[in-house]
Amino acid sequence: MHELSLAMEIGRLAEAKLGASVAQCVAVGVEVGRRSGVEPSALEFCLESVLSTPPWTGARPVLISADDDRFLLTWVEVEDDDSPPD
Repeated sequence: MHELSLAMEIGRLAEAKLGASVAQCVAVGVEVGRRSGVEPSALEFCLESVLSTPPWTGARPVLISADDDRFLLTWVEVEDDDSPPD
């Protein structure tokens, strides 16, 4: 099941980009092309599993369909913490 390894790599890339903010991530956007060789439903299932384990706190995967062979981590959404510092 190569979708699981892809989901783990997406999690690793997003975590590297977010650093300490990873726990505040609420969504991860991935473009999946019809000709990418990736099964979107399997990838979504695997991403839900990866993003529900530490250091993640339940970010949701958002898969965006494309008509080509692209497979890209396109964005991450982080919840703003507007509370004043302690």
